[in-house]
Amino acid sequence: MSKVEIYDKAMCCSTGVCGPQVDPALPKFAADLDWLKSQGHSVVRFNLSQNPAEYANRELVKQMLADEGVECLPLVIVDDRVVSRSEYPSRQNLALWTGTATQPKAGLPMADGGGCCGGNTGCC
Repeated sequence: MSKVEIYDKAMCCSTGVCGPQVDPALPKFAADLDWLKSQGHSVVRFNLSQNPAEYANRELVKQMLADEGVECLPLVIVDDRVVSRSEYPSRQNLALWTGTATQPKAGLPMADGGGCCGGNTGCC
């Protein structure tokens, strides 16, 4: 299974889902990370305001911050490779990067070859 690390911008709490103005992407991303955990992946999330030592001790993150500043956050690292920066990725991308299968979207029911009424009824 993959190791997924998220390095967030400074937020008031570990998920950023607090305060008067919640970014709507944050609760969705938190749910996507819970889903990844349920699939057996290791998911670790760091907040710049609460875990600054993690940013300073991780050479890759420290270099990205030196080169690009906090605009590169959030950083998403999967198995020691930066896969996303500056935005929260979709569940589909997280699944792709970790090799996790997602449920196919349900399609609309289709009529059989006999027409819209099913069979040869002559109504259509």
